[in-house]
Amino acid sequence: MLLDPLLVVELAILGISTGFLAGLLGIGGGMIMVPFLSYFLSARGVAPDLAVKMAIASSMATIMFTSISSVRAHHKRGAVRWDLVRLLAPGIVAGSLVGSLGVFAMLKGAWLAFLFAGFVGFSAMQMFRDRKPKPSRQMPGAGGQFGAGAGIGFISGLVGAGGGFISVPFMVWCNVAMHNAVATSAALGFPIAVANVTGYVISGLSVTELPAGAFGYLWLPAVGVISVCSVFTAPMGARAAHALPVAKLKKVFASVLFFLAAYMLHKGWTAL
Repeated sequence: MLLDPLLVVELAILGISTGFLAGLLGIGGGMIMVPFLSYFLSARGVAPDLAVKMAIASSMATIMFTSISSVRAHHKRGAVRWDLVRLLAPGIVAGSLVGSLGVFAMLKGAWLAFLFAGFVGFSAMQMFRDRKPKPSRQMPGAGGQFGAGAGIGFISGLVGAGGGFISVPFMVWCNVAMHNAVATSAALGFPIAVANVTGYVISGLSVTELPAGAFGYLWLPAVGVISVCSVFTAPMGARAAHALPVAKLKKVFASVLFFLAAYMLHKGWTAL
């Protein structure tokens, strides 16, 4: 399939940017990609409702590659809490499959856009307020972390993000250090992405009017170009995360989320 050169450049810039931000903020890049991919697809004649769904699915697919690159850089610095990954991951896989195989296919793209905007905006507000958790608060036990993981996976599957917009504030709220929370969120991005992409492909195979290059809800040109570019810049973002003070990192995280929440709110209104 021959790609439009302008589209390749646009996707490459998006991949470079989101890879860096994925490593920096532990958000998997999905919350950056969804608004832009929605715009790219709509500009090429894809119906707004379908464009939102394909953007969500395609952004999630790239997280499989970005998360590996990002977590390697964090792991070298000893920042990943693998004990938390082991307890959160099973719930994440279960919640992701429920969301991507069932609920995602049933919801209209406009409502998915509203859901994206709401959760991203809420996460941004929590981070921007920088409320200090009670010193005695800790991560819940195995059952609690399974439940938390299920919620993270389910919501991530509906909005196409790696889960960092929930898992980072959740872990910080439980007194996990910010840098550890970002690194651990990057590690959690891989099981979230694999489980959700499986659901997107299966649920999207029966959809008609898909554009060229689609595989289920995945837009393969975007997945390929963005993945190739983002794996190179994710380690750079991870290194920057360890060089920035925690307070500044939180402000950067919140500012990005506010902007994207506003855009997707507008996108939801136009898709109704």
